[in-house]
Amino acid sequence: MDGLFRINEKLANGGILYGTHVFCGAPPLTECLAQIGFDLLWIDMEHTAIGIESLQNNLIAARAGGTPAIVRIPWNEKVLAKPVLDMGPDGIIFPDIRTAGEARAAVSACEYPPNGERGYGPLRALNYGGIDKTDYVDRLYRRTQRFLQIEHIDAVDNLEEIAAVEGVDGYIVGPNDLSGSAGHIGRYDHPDMTQIYDRIGEVMRNHGKLFGVSLGYDPDIMSEWLERGAKMIFSGNDVGYVFDGASNLLRELKRLSK
Repeated sequence: MDGLFRINEKLANGGILYGTHVFCGAPPLTECLAQIGFDLLWIDMEHTAIGIESLQNNLIAARAGGTPAIVRIPWNEKVLAKPVLDMGPDGIIFPDIRTAGEARAAVSACEYPPNGERGYGPLRALNYGGIDKTDYVDRLYRRTQRFLQIEHIDAVDNLEEIAAVEGVDGYIVGPNDLSGSAGHIGRYDHPDMTQIYDRIGEVMRNHGKLFGVSLGYDPDIMSEWLERGAKMIFSGNDVGYVFDGASNLLRELKRLSK
């Protein structure tokens, strides 16, 4: 949890959290990324082939590299959240939250009874027995940060109610799906989206909520999000770094023979 302490300290001092995505799920690459200096690693199970066993290996790799890891599960479903939470990630991301009811369901999936529906069965989350289980269920499990994704126009329409749900640590905007739901698939920078993005920033600021954005590297769009008050920026991914590095190397090698 030392990594989370650093993150909280950085936020308290007005800093910005910079993270990157793990899509490939090769533990050596994850460990490599964890050593670079990012504040957070986002391990993605929604749009990748990363499964439960692979996830655990990547969480171990992230810890070995010294960077907190948060996990996006495939859907807002307690059965999917349960084994991930039992692995002890530093945070969990619930995708495509559209209503306050769905937000409350996500929180409930993280809470033990009587406050929620989470079943008991942590293993890695208990450091394999190194943490007292009573201490864990009384307070330590709440250190796992809960993030909700705002990535549909319905969520924007219901944002005031969603932001009022208790037990959420932060919100992450997904401009690609959000723009698609607004009729501009593949065009997250469409002019019609500016007003929608501005409203998200306004609601988040008014409610005093931590929020951020996840997308490919686009400095202009990211600067706009920072101006709206975003404190988390997620960009890039392990597959992209390998592709770009290999492509650049091959191009340079071919240039030598000209």
